[in-house]
Amino acid sequence: MRFTRPAVVLAVLSLTTGCVSSDGSAAPAPQPAAGQAVPVARQAPPPADGGSSGRLAYPTGDVSTSAVLLEKMAPAEVAVGQPLSYMLRVTNLTDMTLQNVAVTDRLGGNFRLASTKPASAPAADGALRWSFATLAPRAQQVIEVFGAATGPGQVSGCAEITYASTLCVTTLVVEPRLELVKQAPAEVLACDPIPLRFTVSNRGSGPARDVRITDQLPDGLLTQDGLKAFTLDAGTLAAGQSRELSVSVQAERPGTYVNRASAAGAGGLTAESSQVSTRVLQPVLQLVKEGPRRQFAGRSVTWTMTVTNTGDGPARNLVLEDTLPAGSVFERASEGAKASGNRVSWALGTLEPKGSRKVEVTIKAPGIGTLRNSATARADCAAAVAAVAETLIEGIPAILLEVVDDPDPIELGSTVTYMITVTNQGSATDTNVRVACTLDKGMQYVSSTGPTTGTASGGAVTFAPLGALAPKQQVSWKIVVRAAEEGDVRFGVQLKSDKLTRSVDETEATNFYR
Repeated sequence: MRFTRPAVVLAVLSLTTGCVSSDGSAAPAPQPAAGQAVPVARQAPPPADGGSSGRLAYPTGDVSTSAVLLEKMAPAEVAVGQPLSYMLRVTNLTDMTLQNVAVTDRLGGNFRLASTKPASAPAADGALRWSFATLAPRAQQVIEVFGAATGPGQVSGCAEITYASTLCVTTLVVEPRLELVKQAPAEVLACDPIPLRFTVSNRGSGPARDVRITDQLPDGLLTQDGLKAFTLDAGTLAAGQSRELSVSVQAERPGTYVNRASAAGAGGLTAESSQVSTRVLQPVLQLVKEGPRRQFAGRSVTWTMTVTNTGDGPARNLVLEDTLPAGSVFERASEGAKASGNRVSWALGTLEPKGSRKVEVTIKAPGIGTLRNSATARADCAAAVAAVAETLIEGIPAILLEVVDDPDPIELGSTVTYMITVTNQGSATDTNVRVACTLDKGMQYVSSTGPTTGTASGGAVTFAPLGALAPKQQVSWKIVVRAAEEGDVRFGVQLKSDKLTRSVDETEATNFYR
């Protein structure tokens, strides 16, 4: 904005040829180029021929305190009809530029004008006028007037000067303009913080002051302090300056969160970011453990574990761990397993949504009873899951029946001893074990011994039942028989028990001779 106050100064300088200057000096006057600004001389010398001169310092009359100095210099005398020239000199006495400086010279009679340098602006009243748009600090302008006296006597004239001083004040008009960019990850896991980054910029032409960023979070997002909204102070931004600010928020649950942020500054500045969207993912583990419902003691048992990610986020750093039943013996496991004590574990890396991994572990059952095998799976940002499988370990009796005669062959009238041995080679106790013997023709029962009492009747010997026969237990019965008739005879044994669905039969051949 420019404010102008003209200061118009009118100075009138009267000069009559044939008069000496006020200081009476006869020194010649300087002759600067007409119409050209020259450096200021504080005291202008009089004409060289002792001619007429005058000077006026305005407005104070003192050169040291005035703004402009007007000087007029002419020869002291000339002859009629001879050339007569005089000079006007304007000097800016200040350190500021003077504007619209105007010089007017009003000529008296007895003078015929020939020309001026610089040329005078035409005037209806016969006055000579010169105008200078500006006069620089301490600069001068020189004007020359050429003509001749028209008759004897005096040539006189009065000069006037005006100028304007301008005071300018400039106010810079600026227009700051805010721009806000909000950035957030497209996807995160539910347990991870969500980093929000804000870039606020001043795209205008002046400073943006007291800039603040405000974010009203959507339902389900909170700051680390549990707040639903926050404000960031960006301070003052110069034109073209940008500032980055960041904050982390946390999701209370999986889902997609959409919102935008706003910025404001002094003077009503506002800006709004584009809408940003973040999808919060959640891995969900499911573990299934499978194995045989029953197995016999001493046999191997294999359990299979399948872990599945049923969620929508990746399950990173997945670990599956199996705890072996007490007393069991580890035999083998799927590739990548690490066994330590009664634990077997697998580091399975990342399991993508809907993906599955299957592993196996095999142990040798320790004995009869129920084996309980448990496993757990855990991963980053997923709740740990567990699964249990039970296998019933059963025993089975495995009865071995052996019959041996001693001696063989035997003479008639001699005796032979039949050793009946029963062994439980299985893993379960058999009960109510019953042994019955059949004597062939030519055999005569003599006696019997064993864990139970034998009873002979006709051609058969029956032993009382044995209550229990434990695994690996062995019992024996003896029967003494006399050879009564010559021949190739047979001694038959039949064994029955509660666990056997069919009898076990054994026959021993003996040769009776004369």
